[in-house]
Amino acid sequence: MRCAIVIPVYNHEATVAAVVRRSLALGYPVFVVDDGSTDATCDRMKDITGVTILRHAENRGKGAALLTGFAAAARVADWAITLDADGQHDPADTPALLAAVPPGLRPIVAGCREGMFSANVPWPSRFGRKFSNFWVQASGGPAIKDSQCGMRLYPLPETLKLPVASRRFQFEVEVLVKARWYGIPVLEAPVQVVYAPRGERISHYRGFVDFMRNSAAFTRLIFGRMFFLPFIRLKQKGCKVTP
Repeated sequence: MRCAIVIPVYNHEATVAAVVRRSLALGYPVFVVDDGSTDATCDRMKDITGVTILRHAENRGKGAALLTGFAAAARVADWAITLDADGQHDPADTPALLAAVPPGLRPIVAGCREGMFSANVPWPSRFGRKFSNFWVQASGGPAIKDSQCGMRLYPLPETLKLPVASRRFQFEVEVLVKARWYGIPVLEAPVQVVYAPRGERISHYRGFVDFMRNSAAFTRLIFGRMFFLPFIRLKQKGCKVTP
């Protein structure tokens, strides 16, 4: 399996260098997409040998950063491994994602975070996972245990061809739904998660704003399941589709 690692980053100057070094130790090409950081994130990485740094001039969202990374990774790899730059994922869990791929299939493998009930895990993360899991399935997506984990394995170029509209955090749930709609299997593999103690934790999740964005995305997907998914299914069966 030709793999590359894609790390989206936005204002994670304290953790990004360690994450990049641990990722490079796996021996895969590493692409870091700086999504318009305004701190010293790029300075922390500039002297690390072997990493490819891509930059957005302004913040465009996590989904946009992932797509930029996927496009670059697709030139040298058939699969993209993603993980967050805040240090909560262990790159050493990568073999678990790869081992979950059955022979002959090209699925998305989503990490399923273990230890989500420890004291350091913020309650919005626990609530958000349950909320997201329910609505992913309601939108016609896969029934999985963790639809919000950022550590995943994506097949390239299949993922790039999915018509995913979201460009911020919502990308990671919409891509699972669209994968199910278009016949890409979605599997899970256990990964570890480490949350920094309260006060040291860096999060760009903006409560009400992102809740409303999530709600809007799922509303759009549910309408899509009702009105567009039947036509997609007919087309997949080779039937002539008349709008």
